[in-house]
This record gives sequence, structure tokens and C-alpha cells, in this order.
Amino acid sequence: MSFEKIKVYAFVGPSGTGKSYRAQMVASEKGISFIIDDGLLIKDNEVVAGVSAKKAPTKIETVKHALFYKEEEKNVIKQALEKYNPEKILILGTSDGMVKKIAANLELPEISETVYINEVATEEEMQTARHIRVTQGKHVIPVPTFELKKDFSGYLLDPLQIFKSKGAGQKPYISEKTIIRPTFSYLGNFTISDTVFRQIMEYLAEKMPAIHKVIRTRATSTDAGPTIYMEVIVTYGYNIQEVLKEFKAKARKEIENLTAMNIVSLEVVAKSVYIPEKK
Repeated sequence: MSFEKIKVYAFVGPSGTGKSYRAQMVASEKGISFIIDDGLLIKDNEVVAGVSAKKAPTKIETVKHALFYKEEEKNVIKQALEKYNPEKILILGTSDGMVKKIAANLELPEISETVYINEVATEEEMQTARHIRVTQGKHVIPVPTFELKKDFSGYLLDPLQIFKSKGAGQKPYISEKTIIRPTFSYLGNFTISDTVFRQIMEYLAEKMPAIHKVIRTRATSTDAGPTIYMEVIVTYGYNIQEVLKEFKAKARKEIENLTAMNIVSLEVVAKSVYIPEKK
């Protein structure tokens, strides 16, 4: 693989000062479509390769992941770069040494231009960003929420969309980002029991006359989120397919809203029909 024709830019600033928040703005002003940020290769608003270092269990592992120390991690990014063959790329890092190390590990050319966070953000803005990071544990990833839902199942995700104007007569700049809050990293680990899923669905069933009862629930955990299987009894007189479709949609929405978990699959099976007694 040879990336010698790629022009490499760097965006440098201390951790928590707003680099990811402003990454797309800097890239847009330089005509750059590709960003490397915390282990991810991002093309415009899409993650095209890598796994976010923000999922790493310790700070040391986070840094190692962001630097692409492991062969399998760097090879995934290099293969994607070979596929997309970008003219320019922006690397985010906390120091000049870090961005140079990332470029070297990925066998990219030397950095041709560096933008520092204090060139695009005021001291007050950086202090505010740092305060939010320390007190609330919020991180920003410069891609839309739907791009991260699967990889960050269990994290609280807040979408953030910003519209900015570059000046009179120029095309407005649209920035789509996601604020992630890895609650367990700051408040200890958490576990959601299968009983919670069942209780949520039983509550929803009570609100739907067409569902007489939830009789069985089984949840299986995966890295991307839980897969859920449930069996219900449908009240006689309702269209069973429509009932199951509606209940499934409501159950998925409610579980994801209440637990911050990404539901990989949700299967609803009608096991029997309840026939109300005639009065």
C-alpha cells in the first residue's frame, strides 16, 4: 500500500477541549472529506472503518487504540484508505507527537499542515468543553447518531446538529454530531436484567386491548445490543398480523428509549388467542 499522494492535515488540542466538536468545520474549510478521530475513519458523515477508542475500558487502552498500535486495527484503516484513495485527510490528536505517531503507524506521509484548537476556539469555549467532559463525562463524535447506535449500545446518545454560515454568498455548513455519555465509566458498571424487558412489554400490553398477555420473554446479549424473543396471547377479533406489527414497533421504541440499548432483533410470536367470555 502506498499513500504518498495523500495530503495529511492535523487538528491538535488537549483532551476535552472541543476537537471532535469542531472537526467537521476544520475539514470543510480545508476541503477535506476524511477524518481520523479516536480509532475511526470517517468519510463526510459516515463511519467507513474502525472502532471508536471511546469504548475502551481504560485510558491507556483508549490511547493505544487511537494510535492504532495493534496490527489488525491499523490494517482495517489502511485497507479502507486504499479503497477510498482520499486526496486529503485530517487526523485529530492531543499533541503534535500523537498525530505524527498515528500518521506513521498508518504509513501516511508526514503532516503538511497543523491546525491548533486555540486557532478556532476561544479560551472560554475550551474551558466550557473541558468542564462538561470532566463533570458530565460527555464526548463528541463527529458523525450522526444513527451511525453509532449499534456500536454504542448501552451508552446515552444525544444527536446534535449545527448550522453555520461561512459568509455571504457561500454555502451553509451543516455539522451533524453525536454526544455520547458512557454512564458506566463514571458511575460504575450497570446491568439490565431480562425481567426489565419483560416488565416494559407487560406494561405496553396492558395499554393494548389487542394483546391479552405476555407469556414468555427471552433476551440474549450481544456486543451490538440484545436480541429479544417474546410470546404473547392475542385477543380474539383483532387482525393478528397488524397487532404483532404494532406491538413490536412500540416495544422496540420503548425499550430503546428507556434502556439506551440498541435492539438487534425483536421477535414477537402469537402463541394463542384469548376469547373473552360472553356476558
